[in-house]
Amino acid sequence: MVAVTALGLAAAFLFALSAFLQQRAARAVVGSDTASLRDASGVKRLFGSLVRSRTWLAGWLTNLCGVGTQAAALKVGSVAAVQPLMAAQLLFVLSLASGEQRRWPSGRDWLSALAVCAGLVLLLTAEASPLTGAPHRHRVWLATVCTVGLIVVLRQVSRRTFPWLAGLLIGVAAGLCHALNAVYLKLTVEDLFHGGAVATLFDWPVYALAVTAVSGMFLVQIAFASGPLPPAVAAMSVTNPVASFVLGILAFDAPAPHDPGVLAAIGVSGVLIAVGIVGLANASGTQHLYRISTEVTPLQIGHAAEADVRRRAVLRLR
Repeated sequence: MVAVTALGLAAAFLFALSAFLQQRAARAVVGSDTASLRDASGVKRLFGSLVRSRTWLAGWLTNLCGVGTQAAALKVGSVAAVQPLMAAQLLFVLSLASGEQRRWPSGRDWLSALAVCAGLVLLLTAEASPLTGAPHRHRVWLATVCTVGLIVVLRQVSRRTFPWLAGLLIGVAAGLCHALNAVYLKLTVEDLFHGGAVATLFDWPVYALAVTAVSGMFLVQIAFASGPLPPAVAAMSVTNPVASFVLGILAFDAPAPHDPGVLAAIGVSGVLIAVGIVGLANASGTQHLYRISTEVTPLQIGHAAEADVRRRAVLRLR
């Protein structure tokens, strides 16, 4: 259990560090001009710059290390023991984001992050229906259409709202995409197991898997560039298991939970997660970095005025 805990927390830290590095690279490209992400040209410029950024590549490699560490934890322990530990990445993200700003997180920041983590742990340990059972492919298609429609709506709304809310909404969209990715990964693995590689290449789930994987990566980067890091990571971390839970009931032969204890745990986890995300989205600590990037301080005004006086003096001398 000590080894499982150590590996699980190490994987959570690596995922948090990966998100921190990738958001830092995205913010270096976008800066305070988050409005540029509302247009396709701004998104294209973002990704064109990210693929040439050493910071972003370091974040991507860190994410691969996190996947390997998580796989090692799953090899040693069970899914039920490892997955709840992944919720700790939100605490690591909060610490890294606050460390970059050289300011200690506020009490509301910590309480909000702990509420989300507690809600996630409770949800993941409630023994609710996962993606198990035989899939119904017509239901998978219907679930895909509904999920993609919701992702498009979230993206459109994020283009017309505040930066901190835009990052949260796109984080939800990325979580939905990751849940779809899990569905198609399961279908692809079943194709490989029953028909082999050739049958898999002639079936559509493997190509849907590629599309959802790439789309999820794009949405994650847009979420990182659109607003503060903790709310975006919280939205992704919460949406993925919740959406997977719903997809497991709708598209697979997974039974809906009926036990009163499980239903109560799901309800309490929902309240904790909702309160935590609202707190993270509105806490001053998570918005501080974006406020100071858009506000002009009196010192900056003084420097600008002094530079203007010097420029005029030089012009007079000429």
